Amino acid sequence: MLNRVDDNIFEVPMGHQKGMRVPGRIFISDKLLAQVEPGTIDQVANVATLPGIVKYSMAMPDAHLGYGFPIGGVAAFREDGGVISPGGVGFDINCGVRMLRTDLFAKDAAPMISSLVDDLFHDVPSGVGAKGRLRVSEHELDEAFTRGAAWAVEAGYGVPEDLEHCEENGFMEGGKPDQVSLKARKRGRPQLGTLGSGNHFLEIQKVDRIFDEGIARRFGLSEGQITVMIHCGSRGAGHQICTDHLQVLSRAVRKYGIELPDKQLACAPLGTPEADNYFGAMAAAANYAWANRQIISAWTREVFERHFADAKLDLVYDVAHNVAKVEEHSVDGTMERLVVHRKGATRAFGPGRREIPEAYRDLGQPVIIPGSMGTPSYVLCGGEGAMRLTFGSACHGAGRIMSRTQAKKIYGGSEVKEALSRRGIKVMATHPKMLAEEAPEVYKPSDEVVEVVDQLDIARKVARVVPLGVSKG
Repeated sequence: MLNRVDDNIFEVPMGHQKGMRVPGRIFISDKLLAQVEPGTIDQVANVATLPGIVKYSMAMPDAHLGYGFPIGGVAAFREDGGVISPGGVGFDINCGVRMLRTDLFAKDAAPMISSLVDDLFHDVPSGVGAKGRLRVSEHELDEAFTRGAAWAVEAGYGVPEDLEHCEENGFMEGGKPDQVSLKARKRGRPQLGTLGSGNHFLEIQKVDRIFDEGIARRFGLSEGQITVMIHCGSRGAGHQICTDHLQVLSRAVRKYGIELPDKQLACAPLGTPEADNYFGAMAAAANYAWANRQIISAWTREVFERHFADAKLDLVYDVAHNVAKVEEHSVDGTMERLVVHRKGATRAFGPGRREIPEAYRDLGQPVIIPGSMGTPSYVLCGGEGAMRLTFGSACHGAGRIMSRTQAKKIYGGSEVKEALSRRGIKVMATHPKMLAEEAPEVYKPSDEVVEVVDQLDIARKVARVVPLGVSKG
């Protein structure tokens, strides 16, 4: 039973699950709530039982079932008495999105879209287990784990200005390569510069609507402009890091006497060796992901430059989806250091926060919300509502309403490709079943999800972009 708090805010009461320390809060519309599985609400309640949780266990409007935490889940924990949980970060650590703006416009680029997509599909490897064009040394891999996009830029993949427009400037301090297993290293070493599979993509888009002219101008966006969106994460390295440390933290639960309603919430008290080692490994995976997106950006620029000699692709912003960070937030009027878990959720800091690039600081953080394949994506700007309501967090995408298994029973890959082609969208994928799994119909409508955070002033709508060509795993 949920209690309505306000338009687009529902509360999971303390009695929903034995041991809840705080209520749950779900930021969602009535229409979207009807599509949420009951198990997702149970997961919100389960997270509320974790030690040291502050204010609420939260879920964004794109919430759906995940491992331990719901996807779209947000939870903050006090450093003293709180915990860190891999389930609150996810297996694809720092799965994230970056947007590049070009100086091209759709009317000029239209004849080249098909060729651009073909070349991007060829030059940026994708798919399950895909191996990249790079062959990095063990030292270079360590550099990626510790310095992220900064290492990639120094290695020639981009320009210093890119780092200014990345969340955390493209790397988290505290990455510990010594906490990355040999198996994780073996999986990650050949995959730098690859997209992966599932909902990851490399998409050519055009800006088809501006909602806030002033902010759009500051972000460098205008109607009809060509943009590129890159959605990927830490690949096999991140998955293996999560798997390895889940085993350690499952033992830590027993060691420290933590009672859990779901073993998938395995965690360790902050300040313990198990928690510190997981955080260091997670930061290493997050840095790997930023390096990965930086390398893909460089190859994307090369493709565009082959087709348009003077093409410029500047980074608007790069956001992380699956990560835990130490941040300062106001709790009942007092600033506190908290460990904020965002799983399938995006940081959305409002104006004035020092973590926001100076170019945008007076506006709020850019928030990039990808649509599903064939549907619009959005650029938003973090609002004051996020700082009041969600520890500076917003949704991260549309959110699935159908499993991949179900999708493949209903949709055929070739039919999905043909339907998109009829709408003028060129799609390349490694296998037709991937297109079936990612058919637009298996996701919530992105416009309805974004409308919720806009109305709550969590993140304000700035621009909408629509796909012209998509490369997928």
